[in-house]
Amino acid sequence: MGLIPQLAIVLVAVAVMSVLGVRLSISAIPLFILAGVALGPSEPFPGWIEMSDPLFLLGEIGVILLLFYLGLEFSLERILQARRLVLTGGIVDLIINGGLGLGLGFLLLGPGPEAVLMAGLIYISSSGVITRALFDFRRLADDETDLVLGTLVFEDIAIALFLGVASGLAVGTAVSGTAVTWRVLVVVVFVGAFLYASHKLPKVIDRIATKIERERLVLAALALVIGSAALAEEAGLSAPVGALLAGILLSETEVRDRIERHLFGLRDFTAAIFFFTFGLQINLGSLGDVWDWLLLGVVVAVTGKLAAGWIAGRMTGFSKRQSFTVGTSLVARGEFTLILAQLAALGTALSPEFRERILSFAGLLVLVTAAVGVILMRESRTVGRALFGSSRRTPASPGNS
Repeated sequence: MGLIPQLAIVLVAVAVMSVLGVRLSISAIPLFILAGVALGPSEPFPGWIEMSDPLFLLGEIGVILLLFYLGLEFSLERILQARRLVLTGGIVDLIINGGLGLGLGFLLLGPGPEAVLMAGLIYISSSGVITRALFDFRRLADDETDLVLGTLVFEDIAIALFLGVASGLAVGTAVSGTAVTWRVLVVVVFVGAFLYASHKLPKVIDRIATKIERERLVLAALALVIGSAALAEEAGLSAPVGALLAGILLSETEVRDRIERHLFGLRDFTAAIFFFTFGLQINLGSLGDVWDWLLLGVVVAVTGKLAAGWIAGRMTGFSKRQSFTVGTSLVARGEFTLILAQLAALGTALSPEFRERILSFAGLLVLVTAAVGVILMRESRTVGRALFGSSRRTPASPGNS
């Protein structure tokens, strides 16, 4: 089947799932993923749609735009005020979920590089799934969302550093302290440069952008977003982090609302493709081979994030209900879990059993935790009120170090 007929089928599928999500009053994210599973090469389905470079590119643009829009909602001032939340949430999340992932790796595979890679798979949440759900459930203005965002930013920086270590472990190459130090320095300089520009450039951007027509403004904004994503990848970060920083750069400009309005349709279109392509990479036919790993992995993945969100929320002064909401918001795993699994599957220094099972395990883990995470996010307020009452308390001064 040609590319255009495949794209037509994909668009019909995501349109139907979007309408179904509205009728069922749920987020369409897990429905998009399930559509990808059902139409993709996974057994026992017919395999009408195959992963192709154009579909992959559209999906990449989707997650980039999702993170860009998230950046537009969070100015540099808001990020700086929440710096305590970034550090506390990030460190607590790393200790709990990285530790639980390492423990799961030891249990299933014994001590070794496979256990370290398993820790990375379990640790990292999905920026794409969580960001879209925050938009869907109108949570961006909630006080506890700053803690969720801070934790995601910390995770993306941590995983950027971890990828270098993981690549070395997969092929049996020693990872030197100098290489790790250099990667840390590059990441810090890159993020620092963008935050400095976010403080200095908004007025300059406004003087130029207010004179630009709509079509040219859209092109200029896309050039900035995609360019920032590309620079982030060159610096060793993920492309979505670069897009997030581009959004922060434009968040205090006068043209922010115009850009947000003009790119809204493109964001929703490409984001739907992103979640659909997620599903294309998941093979339900392999469930019988990895069900034992999956059962343990889902329990560890869900309870670990709930615990980390709860502890970080309470440590930073949020109420019990808000802390519970933070935990539910971090459950979904996604793009980085699949990236690490693909890296591990090619690792010549790793055990054959691990390499054979890791892609199937990671894909099914993403599917289950994305669905469970989105449902928990939707019901978190209802469950939180039932467990802890309706009182809300926000941190007195989240920016204090």
